[in-house]
Amino acid sequence: MTRDIFGTDGIRGTANMEPMTAATALRVAMATGYRFLRGNHRHLVVIGKDTRLSGYMLEPAMTAGFISMGMDVVLVGPLPTPAVAMLTRSLRADLGVVLSASHNPYQDNGIKLFGPEGYKLSDTVEREIEGHMDNGVEAHLAASDQLGKAMRLDDAQGRYIEYVKNTFPKGLRLDGMKIVIDCAHGAAYRVAPLVLWELGAEVIPIGTQPDGFNINHDCGATEPQAMCAEVVESKADIGIALDGDADRLIIADEKGEIIDGDQIMALVAMDWKDAGHIRGDALVATVMSNMGLERYLASLDLGLVRAQVGDRYVVETMRSGGHNVGGEQSGHIILSDYSTTGDGLIAALQVLSVIVKTGRPAGEVTRRFDPFPQVLRSVSFNGAEPLENSEVKAAIAESEAKLGGNGRLVIRKSGTEPLIRVMAEAEDERLVGGVVERIVEVIERVSG
Repeated sequence: MTRDIFGTDGIRGTANMEPMTAATALRVAMATGYRFLRGNHRHLVVIGKDTRLSGYMLEPAMTAGFISMGMDVVLVGPLPTPAVAMLTRSLRADLGVVLSASHNPYQDNGIKLFGPEGYKLSDTVEREIEGHMDNGVEAHLAASDQLGKAMRLDDAQGRYIEYVKNTFPKGLRLDGMKIVIDCAHGAAYRVAPLVLWELGAEVIPIGTQPDGFNINHDCGATEPQAMCAEVVESKADIGIALDGDADRLIIADEKGEIIDGDQIMALVAMDWKDAGHIRGDALVATVMSNMGLERYLASLDLGLVRAQVGDRYVVETMRSGGHNVGGEQSGHIILSDYSTTGDGLIAALQVLSVIVKTGRPAGEVTRRFDPFPQVLRSVSFNGAEPLENSEVKAAIAESEAKLGGNGRLVIRKSGTEPLIRVMAEAEDERLVGGVVERIVEVIERVSG
């Protein structure tokens, strides 16, 4: 059985169009609830969301679906994705749900599902849920006296703030640091500035006035230019940009220059190896991570295990291999000693802890290696399968031959958007650019 509505990170699409309609959200909740009915105890579901307008439509639809299956629902409102994963474990819940399209614009929304241990669901479980949606679960609806209830958890934000602060090394504070924090008008717009302020920093918050429409608009981890500019203008020590659901981050140093997820992972690997905290003698990244990261880790006697793109797959590889550091170049950083999924705030605190301990500026601390020249282009397509086209296949084969054993070529379809990602890297920058341009040109031509 294939997955029809689930992608690499749950379900995602344009709000009020299939599959992101209230009717489908209701069916997803009913089918997921049925899949996770597991005993005679009173079942519990935690539902959080980000700040986009369509959350007001999807939240009650999913609440109704779970209640109809006899499950109680705890609503926590706008809260980062990793906070919902944490609360799912803390409340001994059977399920966690996040209504968010992450870094996408407000027009989109998504449904992310977490199991009772706080991990995103596997492909197998997602297929089972789709099977229940296709077959119907009406025969398993709760009796009228067994319907669930819904309630709000008023102190959810405070619980998460304390949880995040406890990952910062005891005895350290952020006194004297000026930090720009860009919350993308998203789920962390309240909690992120408070975490940094409570640890002693002078906080300059931007992207903290959501209106339902401005999430990720010219701000956040995918549009960090405003954060970088504010760092320079305010003479801040560092800038931190989160995405809409705060499960990833991008950093700017004191000069406003970007530090990506590969450099953050390298820094954490170095710090944790020195402290004897690294497990599995390697960290887990994806096929998109730079070869420079791999070379740097080798200098630390650490390996790099590559997973397919998607933080869920990074986590699965980490769990199977016994690793506790992993992530993506895009800024998903998973530190499994603390969290079951990417957490932008926790990752940021690990970077800040090294800056505090060393007394060195962010630019020195965070640049651990010189990256190989890497070019990434995204090509849109409409309904066709351009990667199956003979001309595209020939262009890819020709490019791989040019790179030989001195570089890498990664071509993949996005799991959340109708895009093909074309990435190449090698020490020869001109070769990399030419290879990518050639493949993109052929894909665009055959796609019409």
